[in-house]
Amino acid sequence: MEKTYIFGHKKPDTDSVLSAIALSYLKNELGEETEPRILGDINKETAFALNYFKLNTPKYLNDVKLQLKDIGYHKGFYIKEEASIYEGYQMMLKEGLTGLPVVDKDNNFTGLITIKDLSHTIINENIEDLYTSYDNLLLVLKGEEILRFDDSIIGKLIVAAYRSTTFIENTNLNQEMILIVGDRHSVIEYAASSGVKLIILSGDSKIKDEHIEIAKKNKVNIIRTPYDTYHVTRLVGLTNYIKTMLRSFNPIKFENSEFVDTVVDINNKLKHTNYPIVDKKNKCLGLLKITDLSEKKPKKVILVDHNEKAQSVEGIEEADILEIIDHHNLGSITTNNPINFRNMAVGSTCTIVYTMFKERNISIPYHIAGALISGIISDTLILKSPTTTEKDIMAVKDLTNIIDFDYQKYGMELLKAGTSLDGMSKEDVLYNDYKLYTVNNKSFAIGQFFTMNFTDILKEIDLYVDVLDEVALANNYCLVALYVTDIIKNGSYVLYNKKAKDIMDVAYEVDCPEGYFIEGCLSRKKHIVPEIMSIIES
Repeated sequence: MEKTYIFGHKKPDTDSVLSAIALSYLKNELGEETEPRILGDINKETAFALNYFKLNTPKYLNDVKLQLKDIGYHKGFYIKEEASIYEGYQMMLKEGLTGLPVVDKDNNFTGLITIKDLSHTIINENIEDLYTSYDNLLLVLKGEEILRFDDSIIGKLIVAAYRSTTFIENTNLNQEMILIVGDRHSVIEYAASSGVKLIILSGDSKIKDEHIEIAKKNKVNIIRTPYDTYHVTRLVGLTNYIKTMLRSFNPIKFENSEFVDTVVDINNKLKHTNYPIVDKKNKCLGLLKITDLSEKKPKKVILVDHNEKAQSVEGIEEADILEIIDHHNLGSITTNNPINFRNMAVGSTCTIVYTMFKERNISIPYHIAGALISGIISDTLILKSPTTTEKDIMAVKDLTNIIDFDYQKYGMELLKAGTSLDGMSKEDVLYNDYKLYTVNNKSFAIGQFFTMNFTDILKEIDLYVDVLDEVALANNYCLVALYVTDIIKNGSYVLYNKKAKDIMDVAYEVDCPEGYFIEGCLSRKKHIVPEIMSIIES
């Protein structure tokens, strides 16, 4: 079963991370194969929750762009370099392919053979030398083993085409020769006595016992084949190791992790038909026929806590989105096929996942209950945020019965863990919980940071504003704002890039200086984004 990745937005917060973990558990209990992932570093608050309930931090997911491993290329299609040319030809014929990767005994890629190379060998080349194995000769010539002393057969081909007396009188045989002969007993005796490397008996020719004894004494290999001499001379060259055909030892190849769009760009220039596929250690995995690129198997994903393309993973447009679970306004993500879209007006994505557990009658274990209650408490500020609904309250009440602890006390510890500035740069504070929005072709970004002591930020307010200016300029954003929310004072201090002062003045209908405190401003979704968006839209 193909694995499905479940993840939240690019700047992971507690709700997005914990809802992914809980939903993955639910899906797996229902018989699916899923894995929670994160798109960035987790913050201190999320780390506290994971540690408290002994949950593993999900692995990082860099992108879901189509890679060659998502393509139906010809996996396992390659040949060992000591296989015969004949075997290579038969493989290509059977699969209808025009290229064949060659590998060594450890499956390391060593070269590429094409049908053009094979055609040249079969039709044009006059084979005089053999570099092959006894087994290859048996296979290609449908041979019978008479005497075997060597596994590797290397030598110069010679055919007994003259009268026996003429051949014996005019031909000097030695240990580096391979003789093709019919039922010419005097020639066979001469070859066995001369200690040639191999005698190939064509036409199922008989060999006398005394000649076999001479051959044994001189360690002469002997094979008998049903083919006549003419056909043996045509086929014997195809017994050569296929590695003898390699002309280029550095053809274009791709790792299976390569992005499909990169391969397409390169192929548009090279116009090749076949490309070997390898892993990072140069182990051959198979062959890509360029037409295989149409056989795509996009990565399967489920999104939680977001439905904006800008907030999602790189390459989301190339993925197969199966489902979206969210509690925000509808965003910009589109799909090619109908999907399950669960969007509820609640304070937390974890509340929706909790509801899904109940609907499917799946029991919630302790650690998953901890994940769910952490996400709800975080996003609703211990059920004090104006986004809090009765569904959130009921979910926390039920989950508290499973965990049996004081959720308010835990909630304060959780939020406090996330408000510490220790070891954080100005950028860390901004990106701690940061989301990007687009309206009327204009983009703006909102960061939110919870603290119980704004004084530390106030001391360096100019430095924070410099960071906001840099981010806005670098990305051509019309606004980059940081809302520092104090849940004790029930409001937020706002900082913004200097060029956005007009937007802030109009949004809050006051002269809004840097660090201005906005009473009752706790929720980005209800109190912040709608105010800003209405100004930018106008």
